[in-house]
Amino acid sequence: MPLYDFHCPDCAADFELLMRASDQPVCPTCGSTTVNRLISRVSPPGKSKAIIASARAQARREGHFSNF
Repeated sequence: MPLYDFHCPDCAADFELLMRASDQPVCPTCGSTTVNRLISRVSPPGKSKAIIASARAQARREGHFSNF
């Protein structure tokens, strides 16, 4: 099931729900069923390899062995 972002115009709450596309969303704050589905931003491709490498290099410089 996908995760959807919603906005409630009645109480101005923004929230996300894990639900099927056919389910009726309900605002967790006020209980309203008149909510608008928001367009989610796509996350950019991660640079986790570079982040991990820099964290390991920093740990090596500081003498920590937990990140090796």
